[in-house]
Amino acid sequence: MRPDRGPGESDRDRQFHDFVAERRGRLLHTARLLTAGDAHLAEDLVQTALTKLYVSWSAFRRADNPDGYVRRVLVNALTDERRRIWRRFERTVPELPDRPGGDTAALGDPELAYALRQLPPRMRAAVVFRFFHELDVAETAEALGVSTGTVKSQTARALDKLRATLHPTPQGAK
Repeated sequence: MRPDRGPGESDRDRQFHDFVAERRGRLLHTARLLTAGDAHLAEDLVQTALTKLYVSWSAFRRADNPDGYVRRVLVNALTDERRRIWRRFERTVPELPDRPGGDTAALGDPELAYALRQLPPRMRAAVVFRFFHELDVAETAEALGVSTGTVKSQTARALDKLRATLHPTPQGAK
């Protein structure tokens, strides 16, 4: 006889609930890094990722690398979000006029948040996974669904762009 868990609650629901209770904070932190400090988009990404994860819970439970599976879902959610037609017409501003201060606390540095926002989502994800989460090249490749060579080239290009954004050279200097 199964223990009483309330009306309609299954083992899957309990497992998912426990997963969310344990991991949501870390997922939100990763999402804030992936979105370069955009707290609202990060919340949306986590919610979308958790919804997709719930739907494919059995596949997640069978995954050899559950952390990699979740990271991949987050990156795919970010990529999908950036492809939405209405996003092309939305313009971000550093500060909302009706609220004081920006939301770069997730990164701790407004200049870094700005520099990360200048990177395309996949390039930003490569940097976040490699340097904020300290994943190796193979783990990052798995999370992004690309080859290790792609991770290396995307990371190198991203670092070049970050350096150029954070430390621009004066015009005429070489």
